[in-house]
Amino acid sequence: MPNGVILLLAAGLGLLVGAWATAAFFNYERKRERDVVLPPLTDDQVTASPILDSLPQDYIIIEKSGKVSRASTRAYSYGIVNDDEVIRAEFTRLINAAHSDGLIHGQEIRMKRSTLTEDVESRLIVRSAPMSGGRVLVLFEDSTTRLRLEEARRDFTANVSHELKSPIGSISLLSETIADSADDPDAVRHFSSQLMTESRRLGVLVQELIQLSRLQEGDAFRTSELVSIDDVVAEAMDRVSVEADTRDVTLVTGGTQGLHVYGDQAMLTTAVRNLIDNAVRYSHLHGRVSMGISTHDGLVSIAVVDQGEGIAPDQKDRVFERFYRGDKARSRETGGSGLGLSIVKHVVADHGGRMSLWSTPGQGSTFTILLPEANRPQAEALEQEAVTEEPETNE
Repeated sequence: MPNGVILLLAAGLGLLVGAWATAAFFNYERKRERDVVLPPLTDDQVTASPILDSLPQDYIIIEKSGKVSRASTRAYSYGIVNDDEVIRAEFTRLINAAHSDGLIHGQEIRMKRSTLTEDVESRLIVRSAPMSGGRVLVLFEDSTTRLRLEEARRDFTANVSHELKSPIGSISLLSETIADSADDPDAVRHFSSQLMTESRRLGVLVQELIQLSRLQEGDAFRTSELVSIDDVVAEAMDRVSVEADTRDVTLVTGGTQGLHVYGDQAMLTTAVRNLIDNAVRYSHLHGRVSMGISTHDGLVSIAVVDQGEGIAPDQKDRVFERFYRGDKARSRETGGSGLGLSIVKHVVADHGGRMSLWSTPGQGSTFTILLPEANRPQAEALEQEAVTEEPETNE
């Protein structure tokens, strides 16, 4: 490879990464909280399916009897509605106020989305408005991601600059070394191989930064749908099968089938894949990575168990931090960027769940995702609709 081309490649990579980081930062700056407004439409127009589905906020329509006639899936996944009733006292107060005085009421509500003691509070902007026939329309929007975005904005530039400095510096140094070794084919081949390794490492880091920034922008979960855990696990296992075969690690899965949650299937698959990939990379050769799926007290549990070296007690609270790597030498060997577990944590938090970690040095680790289980009757009804709507095929 000509020396000039190699140097140009290194410079181009640096400029590309710098331009991407700058664009991502200013994209953060342009993010602003949307106002929660009620549409200037008649009651019939408001309750029409296309209108409700196109609103930037989530919604609940309560009949005069107090029963919920329609609600977005997020109203169920946030634990606001269950069995056609509003079960959150904060929402009930706003509904009763709109019903009693016929006025629009608004409030910022802080609430936990599940019964988990460590669940982070969500901050919702809520409006209730009276409708004809004694009905009440409630619109709500989660502003938690905006607050997380403000925190991420403060340290994003510093973190990215620090993490990109190492691979870019390595690429530049290797390029110079290759240029100085132009008359030594063996040296050129050796350093070219290292250059490609650093380029791949830089590519993985940039890709994970893009993924993490997407989560922090708050746009990843605009559409909440019923998600099959079986489908999530199957796809995640398929994505890491090549890496597992390469390292001769056996993948095993078992547990309860047919479980569902509300959320974004692609993001949940990414989270589970990251956990399995992490387990595979840190397991010993010829080892075993197991997945167990279960449900208890309204929570779906997805546990990933590895046979690796384990995590020291003083590192357990830090492994989910962005860019944190306990054993940097081991991370370079396995190709870790320090972002995988941070991505998992963000995805799980945005789905109203949390992560738990058990690990003992020398005995491996168990990472567990806990998510609120979807309302069973509704899940079964939606599954039946999907089967009914499936087109017939003529053999």
